[in-house]
Amino acid sequence: MSFTLLAAGGAPNPLLPHTAEIVVGFVAFGLLYIVMRRRVVPMFEKAFAARTEAIQGGMDRAEKAQLEAQRALVQYNEQLSKAREEAQTLREEARVQGSAIVEELRAKAQEEAARITAAAHASIEAERQQAVTSLRNEVGTLAVELASKIVGEALEDQARQSRIVDRFLDDLEKSKK
Repeated sequence: MSFTLLAAGGAPNPLLPHTAEIVVGFVAFGLLYIVMRRRVVPMFEKAFAARTEAIQGGMDRAEKAQLEAQRALVQYNEQLSKAREEAQTLREEARVQGSAIVEELRAKAQEEAARITAAAHASIEAERQQAVTSLRNEVGTLAVELASKIVGEALEDQARQSRIVDRFLDDLEKSKK
């Protein structure tokens, strides 16, 4: 029996293909399938494998880059930590040195002030002694002149003058005390 069923009036049904067309279609489909299977599918598989490999390689490279970045970040953080510690150490050393310098300068200033004060006291004492000596000589001369006028006789002897002046000044100092 044929695939082409006749319609009620004996005419072939237009919806059903002819037997020869079906056979030719199967043969053409088989050839197309064989060509596709042997030629085209391997190229698709090769492209798919290459793409899969590229994606996988990219992911592997990305993972390696991420690991490298993490290592670099850890190393950077360690270096930053060391730098902060060194900076803290340097600040502490600078503070200690600054304190030492301030103390040293303070000590030098106090020594200089003490030296200047001692020199001033020595100078004042020397000037006082000089003034006392000068006054003693002037007072002695005046006292001798006055005594000469009061006593009426000349006290020209230098040794005698010195003894009289010294005795007078000693009496004067005793009366002050």
